[in-house]
Formats: sequence, structure tokens, C-alpha cells
Amino acid sequence: MAGLEAEAARAFLGSLLRDFPRPLGAEDALPWSPPGRGGALSQAEAPAEMAELARRFLGSRDAPPLLATSLIQAAISDLLQMDLRDFKKHMEGEEAGDPETSLLLDGGPLQHCFFNKLWDVCCKWQKQLPPLKPLERYLQISIHATRNSRRKMEDRHVSLPEFNQLFGMTDGVERAYFAVFDGHGGVDAANYAAAHLHFNIAHHKEIVKNPAEALKDSFQKTDEMFLSKARREKLRSGSTGVAALIVGNKLHVAWLGDSQVMLVQKGKAVTLMEPHKPEREDERQRIEALGGCVTYMDCWRVNGTLAVSRAIGDLFQKPYISGCADGASFELTGAEDYVLLACDGFFDAIRPFEVVDLILEHLTQSQGDGLKAAERLVAAAKESGSSDNITVLLVFLREPQRVLADCLRDPKSCSAEDCAADSPFNFFSSEMTG
Repeated sequence: MAGLEAEAARAFLGSLLRDFPRPLGAEDALPWSPPGRGGALSQAEAPAEMAELARRFLGSRDAPPLLATSLIQAAISDLLQMDLRDFKKHMEGEEAGDPETSLLLDGGPLQHCFFNKLWDVCCKWQKQLPPLKPLERYLQISIHATRNSRRKMEDRHVSLPEFNQLFGMTDGVERAYFAVFDGHGGVDAANYAAAHLHFNIAHHKEIVKNPAEALKDSFQKTDEMFLSKARREKLRSGSTGVAALIVGNKLHVAWLGDSQVMLVQKGKAVTLMEPHKPEREDERQRIEALGGCVTYMDCWRVNGTLAVSRAIGDLFQKPYISGCADGASFELTGAEDYVLLACDGFFDAIRPFEVVDLILEHLTQSQGDGLKAAERLVAAAKESGSSDNITVLLVFLREPQRVLADCLRDPKSCSAEDCAADSPFNFFSSEMTG
């Protein structure tokens, strides 16, 4: 960690410990809002739920991201040294005999304990800050999200260039993770996916040898975990999702539903995926083979309800709404400009080749500053008539100034007419599952 970063880390730790000079007592208020109704959670859910609470808490205090993820990893590691069964929630009546609820943990005491673990780590690190290694790969991230004209904001996103630091991975292979989730029928499924998908990826047995499989499989694992929660808490919501995992010189993507990811390479828009929509012939056949139907009611819908055919959650629409993700992988050569992840509120209004022109226009006007590029894309989607929630997560893989300079040097390479929405099967390994 560079001198200025170390100085910022120590300043943050000092500020936090001034505000929290001692551990929390059993009756002290938690510094965050408890998740879920009743705060009950399974033992498998505990690490991700605690990490999400800490992420929001530290983020609200403007913690340096590298420090925040490293603190969370250390606190989670300390928490898992304990027997979490000590936090078993007392159940009465029918719940006591239900195997799904009889093993739940009481979130309140667990959160108090976790905060104190985090506090302990802060105390130790204030005295001696360990070396914290940042990502060496160049990444500049631009994110913008808006409720738009909808009554509620049901999108969620995750930007985690510090993937290795959060999970204590020290094998020398750089990793970064990004995801967008578009909830429907409530925000519970999107919240859950945003908290748990990357944890399931990191703890998948193939994360090191076959990260593409780990990414794809973890969508279904997350779906299964949320369905268990949905049954015990009577939740009806669902969420589409798209995730990108950069591992060394490979880009792995996986998706459920109509949230999408695209790549721009040398000024050309590259299609990485085909969204899951009911009108897709293979999706329609799968749904009908299961006994469901696809009907047109202002748009194509599964069983007359949902306009997507795969998602996390949607308990009462399983198995027609599948939780099995599709995935693809792409080798990064250094010629890639950026990766863009967004929900259907964006892609229903803006076509992939238009993204290239919009980004070029923005970089020209901002003299190569890409930090507000996502904001420009969201504005364009609204101008094009989108009324849905919109989330855009843009990851520059090269300096925006270089992207702009290359386009100005060879304008034809970045023209919309030449931006082919190529099939991913032409140039990278792709695995599609039914």
C-alpha cells in the first residue's frame, strides 16, 4: 500500500475508533439497520449477510475500498472461528419442528458479535497496519443508477475490484467482480443476490481451476438459497442478474434473464450473450415442455405474468422461471476498451452500437474523463423513453484518454456503421445450458 493510501487508512481507523471507543454491549444499538424481518438467517447465509452489513457501514463512512474489504475479510475470518450454533434462534410452536427454521441463527446477537470482531480488527490495525495489496490491472469504474419514473428502485449492483482481498485469496491471480441485479415484485431477491452471489463464487470448489463454472453454478446456488428464505419468510420477489468476473487475462460472464453485459473492443461493440426472454424459441420450448405457457400480453410473458424466463427467486413460478444461468468466457488481449453491465431499463432503450457513440461523445466533451460516463448513458436511456429503473456499471479496461485518442486517430474504427454485434461463438469459448 502506497504512503498516501496507508495514511488515509490510518486516518479512517482513527476516526472510526473515536466514534466507537469501546465494543458494543448487548443492549447497545447496532450502527446499521438489521436485515430482513426478524433478523433470522441460516448458518450458510451468515458470512455474506455480515459482510454486506459491514460493507454498507464502512462505505457510509467513506472507508478506502481496499481497507474496507480487507477489514471485512479479517472480521469474517475471526467470526468463523466461533461455533455459530451458539447464536441459534429460539423457535416456538410449528417453527420449532420445521427443519428449515429450527436451525436459524438469531441475527441480533450475531450482528453485535460481528461488529465487535470488526472493532477488534480496527484496533489491531491502528497499531500496526498490515500490507494491503491493490489490484495491478488498470480499471476505472463508472456507475450510475436511477429509480426513474418507477415508484420503487428495485435494481442493485456490486462493484468489487477487491475480490481477492475480500476472500483472502493470495495465489497471485488477479480477480475483479461486477454485477447488476434487476428485481421485480419487490427488492428482496435483488438484495439477496447482491449479497450472496460473489460469496458463492468465491467458495465454489472450482473457483481456482474453472472460474467460469464457479460463476455459472453460483447463480443456481444463490437461487436455491433464496428460495429457502422465500419459503420461510413468504417472499414472492425475483431478480434477473448479470455478472462479470475478470480472472487474470480472462473475462467470464454469466446471466439470468434480460440484464445484459457487452464488451467494446477497439471501438467495436461485441455481443457477449443472448438475454433470456420468453419469446426465445429454446426458452419457449423449455417452458412448454414443463407444462407452462408463453403468451402475449403487451409483451411475451411466462404463464401470463413475467416477461423474463430465468431469474433468481420467483418461488411460485418455478420451474418455468429457471435459476440455471448461461455463461461465456473471453480472452482479454489488451485491446479491450470497456465492459458494460446494465439492466433492461437501459438495453430496451439503447442499442449496443449506440453505446460506442455515446461514450465517444462523452469522452470528447470531458477531455477523456470517464468517471461520469455511466451517468451520460443513463441520461441517454431516459431521453430515449425508458421509464424503468436504470442501472449502468461501466468498467474501463484501458485509460479513457487512450480509448479516445485511438478513436480520434482512426475514426472509422469507432463508427456506428462498422460496430458489428458479432456472435460470441465466433471468437471465444461459450457454454450455454438449458
